Amino acid sequence: MIQQSENFPEVSLLITHYNRSKSLENLLTQLDILGCKFNSIIVSDDCSSLEHFSYVKSLQSKFVFELIPAETNGGLGRNINKGQAAVKTKYTLYIQEDFIPLPGFQIKLKNAVDLLSLNPEYDVVRFYAYRLYPYLEPYKYGFSKMKFKWWYPSLDKFAFYSDHPHLRRKTFVEKFGPYKEGLSGDQTEFAMMISFLRKKGNGFFFDKYKELLDQVNTSNEPSTMKRNIWRESDNFFVIGIRVVYRFFKYNLSYLFGVDKHG
Repeated sequence: MIQQSENFPEVSLLITHYNRSKSLENLLTQLDILGCKFNSIIVSDDCSSLEHFSYVKSLQSKFVFELIPAETNGGLGRNINKGQAAVKTKYTLYIQEDFIPLPGFQIKLKNAVDLLSLNPEYDVVRFYAYRLYPYLEPYKYGFSKMKFKWWYPSLDKFAFYSDHPHLRRKTFVEKFGPYKEGLSGDQTEFAMMISFLRKKGNGFFFDKYKELLDQVNTSNEPSTMKRNIWRESDNFFVIGIRVVYRFFKYNLSYLFGVDKHG
């Protein structure tokens, strides 16, 4: 099947990478198959092992990208920050290396650029999520405007920002601050989520959020995100405690700016 190619001269692709060089290759290959042409591609590496880093460097003979290394492992926040600092274009498409874009992604990315161009008060366009954002106002191209009020029911309303693949403005860091460093990936995401909400960020959400990208974890390159047992437990009592904890944590963080670091 011939894909419809799209050129994105105002978009830089930022990929964060850590010890998943084959996954990175799959991502770059699929974007090439879809005909996505960016102003630049930046791969920000978080001090991968020599085996993976060497393979990433070898990929530069096949794909054109700027590789930004690290002397020590600094975590997700530092990896995003140093990669974002290299972006020169108006927009950034942020994707972690374990995602694969599906057919039609390039069309919706073009739509997303149009959405931000036509709506200067909006900061991000989200393409993927684990679940549907609960408060949406249908807009156009299959995207909806995300709505947030702190008194809305459901803790899912706080998931206004996510590290999952999204398009954002270059001014994102100026408005919401750099990503917190020295924290776990979940804590880094939480801190940015609270900053995004408190500083009145606005975003679009793709309604069919599972149709544009797949998140791929293989036995050879499993997820590098480590979560504690209590966060993942399905025990009824643990779930109850977790809900109460999150209720106070999320609301206090948003309303009073406390516990920003997650």
